[in-house]
Amino acid sequence: MQSIVSLVVTTAKILVEDIPREYNGKRKEKMEKVKASKQISSHQKNLPRLCILAREISELAFNEKAIFSPILKRWHPLAAGVAVVTLHSCYGNELRQFISSISELTPDAIEVLRAADKLEKDIVQIAVEDAVDSDDGGKSIIQEMPPYEAEAVIANLVKSWIKTRVDRLSEWVDRNLQQEVWNPRANKEQFAPSAVEVLRSVDETLEAFFLLPIPMHAVLLPDLVTGLDRCLQSYILKAKSGCGAQNTFIPAIPALTRCTAGSKFSVFKKERSQITQRRKSQVGTVNGDSSHGIPQLCVRINTLQYIRTQLEVLEKRTVIQLRNSNAANANHFADGTGKKFEMSRSAFVEGIQLLCEATAYKVVFHDLSHVLWDGLYVGEVSSSRIEPFLQELEHYLEIISSTVHDRARTRVITDVMKASFDGFLMVLLAGGPARAFTPQDSEIIEEDFKSLTDMFWSNGDGLPTDLIDKCSTTVKDVLSLLHLDSVSLVERFKSLLLESHGTSAKSRFPMPPTTGQWNSTEPNTVLRVLCYRSDETAAKFLKKAYNLPKKL
Repeated sequence: MQSIVSLVVTTAKILVEDIPREYNGKRKEKMEKVKASKQISSHQKNLPRLCILAREISELAFNEKAIFSPILKRWHPLAAGVAVVTLHSCYGNELRQFISSISELTPDAIEVLRAADKLEKDIVQIAVEDAVDSDDGGKSIIQEMPPYEAEAVIANLVKSWIKTRVDRLSEWVDRNLQQEVWNPRANKEQFAPSAVEVLRSVDETLEAFFLLPIPMHAVLLPDLVTGLDRCLQSYILKAKSGCGAQNTFIPAIPALTRCTAGSKFSVFKKERSQITQRRKSQVGTVNGDSSHGIPQLCVRINTLQYIRTQLEVLEKRTVIQLRNSNAANANHFADGTGKKFEMSRSAFVEGIQLLCEATAYKVVFHDLSHVLWDGLYVGEVSSSRIEPFLQELEHYLEIISSTVHDRARTRVITDVMKASFDGFLMVLLAGGPARAFTPQDSEIIEEDFKSLTDMFWSNGDGLPTDLIDKCSTTVKDVLSLLHLDSVSLVERFKSLLLESHGTSAKSRFPMPPTTGQWNSTEPNTVLRVLCYRSDETAAKFLKKAYNLPKKL
């Protein structure tokens, strides 16, 4: 008791004797400000309790530093530091209880956490300034204040908010893409209505994100963009799902063979039947409903092209919003070093390419198989020329031209041209036993191929001449073999085998593998031309070299 009385007396002496009168005047003035600050304004009435408490503690701390600490420093070198450590601890107890009670991002939660963050920065500033002359520079005082980590709590809440929004959009994509019919008459632009909706959802989510009163938009934006990026990837995958690919529609290349003697065409017919059946079964898996017809495939292409274009607009708008939020890293997103919609950007390119190829090869090898694969050059070459194929192909080109957006139209038509050229070569080199060619047929075949290329040139209104010439190089190269007589073909074949297999090919002719990479210097290509020659020279060589029957 005696020590307590002594402490009280000493404190009284400090207050009476050691505080100058003019300082007492300042003290009274500051205390009046403290009292005035306690009168809650109309704005503060709408603030959460902990926000008001944080502001009042901050004011109390600064007043402590200004009024009491200069005097108390005579008895303790870190008087202000000790005071703010106590205030920090008291508010921290209240804050921890509040944090444990919140489970989602709300305006009140953000207000409280931002107020706590500001209070902590004020308190740390006071402690550091108070200990500037101490031996450790105030480290011991700072260590007494476990950080509130308010920004980390805000970040976690925002990440939870992002996950909720992204999951909701992902569910929407799954649900609506199952119902999408890809109707070319759905709107004037001929893309799927779901594209507009998914872009609107992405835009609204980004806008809501930038409206959040948080200080770390630039830090958390990559998390949001990554989530939205995954949703767009999901849309792309579902948009191209079931449409097939180039290899889905191309029939398997038959093995090189000749018919057995006395059973004309029987071996070929068996192989051809199997190939046709396999092609039909493959097509059935990708064309089981009207949503995968050529007009619908065109709408899918338009849809991906539309979203891809709008994504660029969305990225520019995001940069503006980021700069308006005064984010420090806004330029990283703008100049491309920050993370944008990277995965979906490449997925759009791949998706459009796949759909263009699927559309082209479906037209040529499925929809027009009856006039190409089953009709062109079957029997007599002169009586089964390319006109029927061209007439029906023109109809499909009109559908594509009137449906596909102009930014993707050239690509689709180019792929149709490539598919047509591939189909033309398949007829010549792997068309089955119903076809046989002579050197005299080469002129007719060349005329037909020119008619095919002219269709894509379309008197200068179609594809560029240099593009057509580039794509037709392989066909023209193979056509040069059709001009050769069988003796020249046999000699060329032997020479190519010697180049690839050495002297061992002189005594025994190895069977060249079927690569599908047709050209006049590839042994399998030359051998196939020989197999479709209906003359004695070819028959004798094939019988001797590979024990294939003479009779075709």
